[in-house]
Amino acid sequence: MSINPEQLRYSKEHEWVSAPADGVSTVGITSHAADALGDVVFVQLPDVGATVTAGESCGELESTKSVSDLYSPVSGEVTETNQDAVDDPSLVNSAPYEGGWLFKVRVSGEADDLLSADEYAAFAAG
Repeated sequence: MSINPEQLRYSKEHEWVSAPADGVSTVGITSHAADALGDVVFVQLPDVGATVTAGESCGELESTKSVSDLYSPVSGEVTETNQDAVDDPSLVNSAPYEGGWLFKVRVSGEADDLLSADEYAAFAAG
């Protein structure tokens, strides 16, 4: 069982989101999702300046097993994308909570259905 960082919040679509710093949160996928996907070989992220909506698809992750939608855990405007993860998709697998983050979003409103680390661990365990 992977360890989910306590300071993050998690969606039931297996994305994580950091607490806003200056109104901007970082988004990525959980180690559980990265393990389930297998080796990520392609990352498609939302454009900087695009508006994302909590619970809606905003990109794709392609692995050696399948193509999966990327869902935004929060609503807001994309302020940055992780070009390193686009250039080297294996970062999503090797460092999902560090170098494999996916995008940053200026959050508008509070997502009320996000899980704590313990709640997510119980959810992911099935």
